[in-house]
Amino acid sequence: MNQLLSSVLAAVLAGVLGATPVLADTFPSKPIRLVVPFGAGGVADLTARTVAQKMSESLGQPIVVDNKPGAGGVVAGDAVAKAEPDGYTLLLMSNGTAVSAGLFKSLPFDAVRDFAPISTMGYFDLAVLASPNAPYKTMADLLAYAKANPGKLNVGTVNIGSTQNLAAELLKTRAGVDFLVVPFNGTPALTTALRGGQIDVAVEILGPMMGQVQSKAIRALAVLSDTRASQLPDVPTLMQSGVKDFDVSSWNALAAPAKTPKDVIARLNKEVQAAVNSPDVKKKLYELNVEARGSTPEKLGELLASEIKRWSDVIAKANVPKL
Repeated sequence: MNQLLSSVLAAVLAGVLGATPVLADTFPSKPIRLVVPFGAGGVADLTARTVAQKMSESLGQPIVVDNKPGAGGVVAGDAVAKAEPDGYTLLLMSNGTAVSAGLFKSLPFDAVRDFAPISTMGYFDLAVLASPNAPYKTMADLLAYAKANPGKLNVGTVNIGSTQNLAAELLKTRAGVDFLVVPFNGTPALTTALRGGQIDVAVEILGPMMGQVQSKAIRALAVLSDTRASQLPDVPTLMQSGVKDFDVSSWNALAAPAKTPKDVIARLNKEVQAAVNSPDVKKKLYELNVEARGSTPEKLGELLASEIKRWSDVIAKANVPKL
């Protein structure tokens, strides 16, 4: 009897252990849904569509983009967190995911525990921008003015709690200056205010402003990441302009529901890496002012955790009201 029981257990165990590779061999067997927490046509949406299209070619199944904007990405995140953890529902994660973790009083999901990181896809720069008629021609000029005139400088951003808005608040702390952060309800209104002189400078994602910068309707004083933007090699970083320990950029990544099998995560990671390293995807993202860059699942997890801590600290220090 003991020998029979041992044989049965051995057979069951062999079946269980043998099940995982079978999943990897058959995945994907149907279309994959990619939930994007932004509207169609924006930089994040176009990044998702570009990478997804390339991934679908090698996966042999379409990746269907499902736009679910609103509520700081909470609607999209909740939909994916509650989805079956089988790799067929994915989330376009971003630094907005990290911001939401500190901005909302409560969320229907935990940004760290309820998602399985797959890979980053791209990074895009933010910049400090000024009217060409402004008296300060460099970032150093602007900081000198801000220090000599505390509270007089008006810095425009989009909505309160956005990455741009919080980056401006972080700049106040890191540069040791005091200025008024003025929120607008979108990039068009912000641009109009900047060009019309209603605000002194703006902190905004560089991509949507690139046409204005290249036509010299707006001047870029500095970029916020730790390296210069490849499209604007003459524009220094904030750290090169004298602001210590300042490295902020927006990023997009892919994640799946927690408990998605590791072999499925590994397959998806492999496909993201291949997509973002392909010359045609790199070119398309470069045209969107996005630097195509993948990562391991572990590195994405570390990035998310560090971003949650950083933006939660900024939110607390700036007394940004919780939503």
